Amino acid sequence: MSTTVIILAAGKGTRMRSSLPKVLQPLAGRPLLGHVIATAKKLNANNIITIYGHGGALVQQAFAAEQIDWVEQAEQLGTGHAVQMTLPVLKNEGMSLILSGDVPCVTQDTLQRLLDASQETGIGLVTLTLPDASGYGRIVRDNGAIQAIVEHKDASDEQRQIKEINTGIYCVSNAKLHEWLPKLSNDNAQCEYYLTDIVAMALADGMTVASVEPTLAFEVEGVNDRVQLAALEREFQAFQAKSLMQQGVHLIDPSRFDLRGDLTVGKDVRIDINVIIEGDVTLGDNVEIGAGCVIKNTTIAAGTKVQPYSVFENAVVGENVQIGPFARLRPGAKLANEVHIGNFVEVKNSSVGVGSKANHFTYLGDAEIGAGSNIGAGTITCNYDGANKFKTVIGDAAFIGSNSSLVAPVTIGNGATVGAGSVITRDVADHSLAFERSKQLVKENYPRPQKVKK
Repeated sequence: MSTTVIILAAGKGTRMRSSLPKVLQPLAGRPLLGHVIATAKKLNANNIITIYGHGGALVQQAFAAEQIDWVEQAEQLGTGHAVQMTLPVLKNEGMSLILSGDVPCVTQDTLQRLLDASQETGIGLVTLTLPDASGYGRIVRDNGAIQAIVEHKDASDEQRQIKEINTGIYCVSNAKLHEWLPKLSNDNAQCEYYLTDIVAMALADGMTVASVEPTLAFEVEGVNDRVQLAALEREFQAFQAKSLMQQGVHLIDPSRFDLRGDLTVGKDVRIDINVIIEGDVTLGDNVEIGAGCVIKNTTIAAGTKVQPYSVFENAVVGENVQIGPFARLRPGAKLANEVHIGNFVEVKNSSVGVGSKANHFTYLGDAEIGAGSNIGAGTITCNYDGANKFKTVIGDAAFIGSNSSLVAPVTIGNGATVGAGSVITRDVADHSLAFERSKQLVKENYPRPQKVKK
């Protein structure tokens, strides 16, 4: 049976006090709506219909790469009205999962269980049992069967003792949506069309309403303001940290770890405090990440040790590499096995060969460095002339003296040596020594300038 996912994402999010639409507010580095779309894709939904309203152009632009049917809800007339807007594009066959763009953490497992349960009955919903259900719509049952959803303000004293609530996540037969949604009424205090009314219609048709509960309560938590967003961020991060630890990752303090993307790990990975992982990151066996590092879209092979406060983006790191502290790998950095990159060294769009070292205060941009070379402290590749960029090539077993400037395009041969303090503008042949300095001048009895006392 085909599956459609309908996502309600038209709300203004006034309490966010932001010019950014609520569903674009970030959770773990991804927009709230992005989490819901990602989960829908995991379910192999045949189509995804997203209902937009406030800031619709921004929302559509943010997900322009996704295969989504966009439907506008120009007036905010309730959840039932929002789903009504999908009818012109909603197929008559199959089932629809109805989700909210500001409820980002619902899992594939929970939704799959809801789908499975609803296919037999034609309608189902996710419910949750809370210690204190105040303010929520209650699930009224008779002998275990759902009989009604009663809003808190309309509930009797007896019904308010019920702990099971409606989460607003539904799975409904498309044929029934086409039948029921046009019949919704706004004859209520809010003059809105409520999606909950379809449950009463299902019961009136003699149908059984299926239900499932989420594995974790935070799966169905919504976001209305920044306080709730921050609280959900911590819950979601705690969930991710627990999952990683169950995979064998040693998190020194899981409460001070943030994963804002996808992390693939080998065995015996160790991550210190205040590390941020963004995008797609892979850490091999026995990798150690020091405190305060930020690692984005990077692959790090087995045995590599990253010292504190290093920042990586779009880099590839080999095995048994030593990096940092305070190192920076920018996009295009490729480090082979056994490389050493030390404190305040920056590598951009450059490859560093097996066993080569740049241990202090160095910039390597648009460079190709062979195996076993040593790059002295303060060395820079001068790769930019103000308009164009040029390449520096350093061969195997080269030695670049401290405080050297290599003006690209230039090639330093295998086994070549560059004397400290040189500005190299011409190629250096294999096994040659090159240096370029001004003659040292000495003035004896030099009178150093003195401050004039006022």
